[in-house]
Amino acid sequence: MSRSSTDRRAEASTVSSAEPLVEAPRHGIDHVREYVRKLGLEIQVLEATEGTATAPEAAAAAGCELGAIVKSLLFLIGGAPVLVLVAGDQKADQRKLGRLFGVGKKRVRIADAETVQRVTGYPVGGVPPVGHLASLPVIIDQTLERFETVWAAAGDPDAIFPMDTHLLIEITGGRVEDIAME
Repeated sequence: MSRSSTDRRAEASTVSSAEPLVEAPRHGIDHVREYVRKLGLEIQVLEATEGTATAPEAAAAAGCELGAIVKSLLFLIGGAPVLVLVAGDQKADQRKLGRLFGVGKKRVRIADAETVQRVTGYPVGGVPPVGHLASLPVIIDQTLERFETVWAAAGDPDAIFPMDTHLLIEITGGRVEDIAME
């Protein structure tokens, strides 16, 4: 089925920004701590000078298995932003994500860095699972449930925090689904 040029323009306007990246709102570690505190919880943030922007870096800093790292990835599904939390040793299957939202694989793509910053308020590599500029639908990779504790970005590419996996699922309001590539 072919989409009209109006449909393509509408989708493009959803995912592009006329504002440069440097002007996008930016949150950080303190915002994540405060967001979690308002939920009645405390987190212990680990700041690593060697960085935690990638799952392997984060796992090395935390001293945990790669799969216990939560990758917070912003996807555009049918043009709408969706936060996808994926285990560090897994990749999200775009076909499975599309099926969850009733769209084909071609309508599912990872957001670029500028869109991530504009939508979440955080830079790539530092996107936490909570505390974004706007409420986002959250899909959670079911393979994260292998771990009692997982580590997620804390608002900066050099910071992560541990959290009970089931508590993370609860505070994100996310749907646990089979989204990992096979």
